[in-house]
Amino acid sequence: QVQLVESGGGSVQAGGSLRLSCAASGYTYSTDCMGWFRQAPGKERDSVAAIYNGGGRTWNADSVKGRFTISQDNAHNTVYLQMNVLKPEDTAMYYCAAGRVVARTGTCGYNYWGQGTQVTVSS
Repeated sequence: QVQLVESGGGSVQAGGSLRLSCAASGYTYSTDCMGWFRQAPGKERDSVAAIYNGGGRTWNADSVKGRFTISQDNAHNTVYLQMNVLKPEDTAMYYCAAGRVVARTGTCGYNYWGQGTQVTVSS
């Protein structure tokens, strides 16, 4: 099992920044990719960013490109999401997830999820 604990959420005005952290523990060697998702009230959970093989490759959703950056501290089993130029539409619960790369697609098959951290951006 892998446990994921998110932190760093909060309330910020539009244009501001936040950095989310996701600390992984347990059998972290069983995973080789991690990602961030978000879910706003009444909406589906969407993928925001992903990081593969300890930082060798990253992916960002079009809606956050140029504003959000995912990174990983392998020594501390922690993944970060630096969020800049935040917009009210970024308001959501943000979740961290971990899994294994699916060989056929090259995407991450997520097996483990954190409890989430709330991000609220006011205009």
